[in-house]
Amino acid sequence: MVENAYDAVVVGAGGDGPVTAWKLAEAGLSVLVLEAGPFHGNEQWPNPHEEPGGEASSSVEDLSGDLLDEQFTTRELEMITNLVFGPADHERGFWFRKFPGDGAILQCAGVGGTTLHYTGCHPRAYPASIDEQGHWPIEYADLVPYYREVEEMCEVAPAPVTAKEELFFRGAEAAGWDLIEDLNVTEPGYRPQPNAIRQPDEKLHVDGDYDGEFTYPDVEGDTLALGNIAGNPHPRGAPFEEKAKRASNVSFVPAALRTDNVTIRPNAFVTDVLTETPRGDTPTATGVEFRDTWSGATERVDAEVVVLAAGAIETPRLWLNADLPENDWVGRGLTIHFGDNVMGLWDGDDLEETIGKPTVDQHEGQDIAARLDYPGVGMLQTVGTAPGIGAILGFGASASGFAFQNDPADAPWDTMGRLAGSDLKRLLSDYRRMLQVLVVSDDRPHQRNGVSVAPGASDEHGPIPIVNYEPSEGDRKRRDELAETAAEILREAGASHVHRSDSPPTALHVHSTMRMGKVVDEACEAYDVDRLFVADHSALANGVGGANPTNTGQALAARTGEKIVERHF
Repeated sequence: MVENAYDAVVVGAGGDGPVTAWKLAEAGLSVLVLEAGPFHGNEQWPNPHEEPGGEASSSVEDLSGDLLDEQFTTRELEMITNLVFGPADHERGFWFRKFPGDGAILQCAGVGGTTLHYTGCHPRAYPASIDEQGHWPIEYADLVPYYREVEEMCEVAPAPVTAKEELFFRGAEAAGWDLIEDLNVTEPGYRPQPNAIRQPDEKLHVDGDYDGEFTYPDVEGDTLALGNIAGNPHPRGAPFEEKAKRASNVSFVPAALRTDNVTIRPNAFVTDVLTETPRGDTPTATGVEFRDTWSGATERVDAEVVVLAAGAIETPRLWLNADLPENDWVGRGLTIHFGDNVMGLWDGDDLEETIGKPTVDQHEGQDIAARLDYPGVGMLQTVGTAPGIGAILGFGASASGFAFQNDPADAPWDTMGRLAGSDLKRLLSDYRRMLQVLVVSDDRPHQRNGVSVAPGASDEHGPIPIVNYEPSEGDRKRRDELAETAAEILREAGASHVHRSDSPPTALHVHSTMRMGKVVDEACEAYDVDRLFVADHSALANGVGGANPTNTGQALAARTGEKIVERHF
């Protein structure tokens, strides 16, 4: 049951909000977490997309691994529909955000947020992106204790190596890159991906000759069966907290509920931040107003502190719609790791000679399990996908149009652009001999890029987010350098054909729209509203150098929880 007042209200139960809620609850504070999407794997909502279910959950006993197995399938389209940002009742349509060109914003709604479909990648930020780019008001060393805490909670470990990672490592080594063995990356090089996924059962080792079931308890830990993008809660049959991928719903949410100080209310879209201005100067946050996404009813709840953790699109949208004080950086400085995709295709005989079998089999192993770090430029990482998602990411859209429109004569790739029809079918017929490399650039915050709202473009929760993103010339050069590096690695690994997508801007990683040092101070409390904090990726001062941002977002959210207690309780 939701009370009328709490010590703290956290807006959003995605990747970061549960971390702050856990920290506040550990300090003995009463915490209400309001989440716009559904709560999967909870006995209060046995049919989360078909009926309203219960009101709130305050007990770890509500969590059910069996329900999670029922509600998550490995069917990609079905799970994209279930998880993409929108209400639990999909008959009402998705929540619209306007994004430029052919790109899209890839975020999920629900307890766990976008970590429900992320691939578990949990590297730290590049130290130089915090200490040398001049965007951050704190030092990298300030985050290190929180990284350690998050990595222990999420059981972060180097990803196991299968054929696709071995192929990438061979190519990187042949291209002259060194193996990295430190979590704090200061020099370029390659390494296994540090993933928040439990290690696979030892019996699954290639020498184990295992021939049994891949369900719990026959197999514990990672089943190496791909599917993390679709949210696959493997191993099937495992209790809720024994699932291999340590998404925030499996790691921080149970820890928060176990304190007995946290209540989570899903299907609650926050539409206003309530304030008082008793002295006539800086307003003070006093609570929020939210809308039940099933009934449409609105409610208010009071709090000593309000924490915004709705993500780098919805947090600035809420600020702007709540008519809080103007700040030229609210919603501004968006970074998305301006990305691209480079694909390699091998001849079977060449693969046999290199890795001892005629196929890459990208569907085996963890989705993203090998990376090349390049501080100051960005990173590369292998991506294992099923054919459908692979076709969309690698060949479905291009800023350069169709492949036949481009002349690659002087380029390090054989083809570039969108593929369709017989050309796409021919390439995908060799799916098992193909490997995709994702280019993730260190794009920098620019005030022209960000989130705004406009009267007249509204949904049931007020004016919708209008997103603008245009990379700078420097951003484009860094992405081009990374694409060329990817092509070289694939060639050195023996690829006979290399294809570059030249993907349009797509928001895979979204951050820095409520930047630390611009909108919030070094404790992530708003400069312009007392007792209003931000604890999600929007508070990151930049794109952390191109490294996957989940670890840094959670580390900063943990630090913010402690700062809230120090300042106000």
